[in-house]
Amino acid sequence: MTYQAASNRYETMPYRRCGRSGLKLPALSLGMWHNFGDNKPFDNSRAMVLRAFDLGITHFDLANNYGPKPGAAEETMGRLLKTDLAVYRDELIISSKAGWEMWPGPYGDLGSRKYLIASCDQSLKRMGLDYVDIFYSHRPDPDTPIEETMGALDSLVRQGKALYVGISSYSAEETAIAAKVLKELGTPCLIHQPSFSMFDRWIENGLTDVLRQEQIGSIAFCPLAQGLLTDRYLNGIPADSRAADVQNHFLTSDKVELRLAQIKALNEIALARGQSLAQMSLAWALQTVTSVIIGASRVAQIEENVGAVSNLAFNADELKQIELILQQV
Repeated sequence: MTYQAASNRYETMPYRRCGRSGLKLPALSLGMWHNFGDNKPFDNSRAMVLRAFDLGITHFDLANNYGPKPGAAEETMGRLLKTDLAVYRDELIISSKAGWEMWPGPYGDLGSRKYLIASCDQSLKRMGLDYVDIFYSHRPDPDTPIEETMGALDSLVRQGKALYVGISSYSAEETAIAAKVLKELGTPCLIHQPSFSMFDRWIENGLTDVLRQEQIGSIAFCPLAQGLLTDRYLNGIPADSRAADVQNHFLTSDKVELRLAQIKALNEIALARGQSLAQMSLAWALQTVTSVIIGASRVAQIEENVGAVSNLAFNADELKQIELILQQV
């Protein structure tokens, strides 16, 4: 069945200017880190992407290694771009990254010019694109001069392979240096992608100040703390949950137990606001960042998360209560 985007897709989603640029991002972006690889049904991946777009999500966040297998998420997006989304390409922001291990040997990891440019070329082929809208250095490389890494990003823009560039998981000091180098090259740093949530607030220790000073946008990954900030664990650890999977190192049962009292207390505030815990957690993060990246395994999760935009404001009492709860660990 031929896909036709919803006619009202731009009516409720807020779009926010990203740093000092002409680009606006939706308050919520869809991340394809999990559940879009070749180990998942394509029909479900398709349903999630198309529903996200119908709800006003125009930004889709990928990386070279997202899968499994590495590259599979980009292949999924390429398939969708070829069919359902071909006529909507100019309404989409598609981002990719390189910085984690992608292929064997010394040239398939970290931040060398060799790796970043080769990786971008591969990503474009997998997605069938002439350019990506944003290309990131996925993590800092301690051994490669930052001038080389930023120079590679600048080259990708000048070659027409990326419209904008960004960095991910750089410290405040590294971000300041990267921004200075890019500014001197004439390709400003558009955006920084850090982890950030109520339970992961490292960016408040200097990075947000640098981003403000340099007028760089920000987009948070893991704003729901790998599912902790949802109703998933309010009554224990479900057998089919991420925390119950012993192979998952990002979210363990110990972390759930440590945070359970906080999760329940935060949920009470969310209910009083007329929101789910996930919706309130996303709204809270959006006070600090330009956009948040949501993940999903089914359409209903996307629909719930998008509901966060109906109540993004907090009063002083709510913020005080949340802060007291977060200080309890």
